[in-house]
Amino acid sequence: MGETLFSTRYQPNPRNALDVLAFVLTPADAFASGPDEIEAVSVILDAAKCEAIERWQSLHSQSRRN
Repeated sequence: MGETLFSTRYQPNPRNALDVLAFVLTPADAFASGPDEIEAVSVILDAAKCEAIERWQSLHSQSRRN
């Protein structure tokens, strides 16, 4: 059985590298309602993507120590 590619209720798993990568590679257009929102969405999304990477790195490091 394959993975769900799109769902409005999808919650990425911060411990799953594939989920984090998919989120980071998703363009801002996917989250914006129209062209006038892309810049605002990009600002928020860039910060969220950095946070997702940092969180994954932290969780990954913790799991490797245990």
